Amino acid sequence: MKPETLAIHSGNLFKASTNDVTSPINLSTTFLRNEEGGYSGGHIYSRVSNPNRSNLEKTLADLEHGEEACAFSSGNTAGMSLFQALKPGSHIIAPDDMYWGFKKQLMSIFASTLEFDFVDLTNLESLESFIKDNTALIWIETPSNPLLKVTDISAISAIAKKHNLVMACDSTFASPCLQNPIDLGADIVMHSSTKYIGGHSDVLGGILITAKIDDLWEAIRNIQQIGGAVPSPFDCFLLLRSIKTLPYRMRGHSENGMALAIFLEQHQQVEAVYYPGLVSHPQHEIAKKQMSSFGGMMSILVKGGAQEARKVVNTVKIFAQATSLGGVESLIEHRASVEGPDTKTPQNLIRISVGLEHIDDLIEDINQALS
Repeated sequence: MKPETLAIHSGNLFKASTNDVTSPINLSTTFLRNEEGGYSGGHIYSRVSNPNRSNLEKTLADLEHGEEACAFSSGNTAGMSLFQALKPGSHIIAPDDMYWGFKKQLMSIFASTLEFDFVDLTNLESLESFIKDNTALIWIETPSNPLLKVTDISAISAIAKKHNLVMACDSTFASPCLQNPIDLGADIVMHSSTKYIGGHSDVLGGILITAKIDDLWEAIRNIQQIGGAVPSPFDCFLLLRSIKTLPYRMRGHSENGMALAIFLEQHQQVEAVYYPGLVSHPQHEIAKKQMSSFGGMMSILVKGGAQEARKVVNTVKIFAQATSLGGVESLIEHRASVEGPDTKTPQNLIRISVGLEHIDDLIEDINQALS
């Protein structure tokens, strides 16, 4: 072969395995067909499937005890793909404190094709009164963003099954290492893999995992493959690399989260702490029942209003004032100013993602900012 040909083809490894210990990054967008026209390597085109994405999907399906998974380019796309898969005119029951990005999706993108009610899913007695003939989905989020409400997954699942409805759970705040909604009756689990699964604030992604392969799941898979909003091979590689440390990272997040929550609950400048690990949390017993630990997410109400809350987030030294969560670094933000003028989030609420720094340094930093 001439140099030009060698440069393109010499490194191709499509006929042999190199027995890598860690999955290599496979950047090929297309894959060889055999003489009969088939695809003996198992992949056709990278929008449809890719070795890195297949590995990621299998890993997360295994972690969530599901049958199959679909990886997407963002958490918002993952949730949106489930909404898209519903029949036009379907009714959704969602939490009154639903993550604002999904709530905004429903109210702007799906307002003409779907119906929805936002209700307090911690009130099981009133839930069934919202079920209609066209209700297709109950969407829960536990713990919720940013109020850290905890929804009883088993109880909502029982109601969904009684009425032949799909129940999907946004479990982003928990990660697969603290909570497995499929084991508690959920049909579909969603994560923004940007958060704890990625864990380093350097990759965007979303994932849906299903308890069983059915018509709804086939519709979701079709949206993923035909729509093409999929993560790149490198993104999948980064997520797979991060997953290797996920269980150990979640232990650190949970230990630091509990210690910081206890400290803040006793602070004279703090009005309230929302953290499911605290006995004072209204759904603490439910959290104990369905979570192995309580993670690193919390929200606090500082005494005063928006001005006092902004002073805190502008005065910290170690906490980074930034949107997102689940990274090794601690993040803090005045949440209402992110969500916009129509937010129902209290103006004195600060959301905190507790990272893996030494807890003494985090406590000292938040204490000086509050003081």
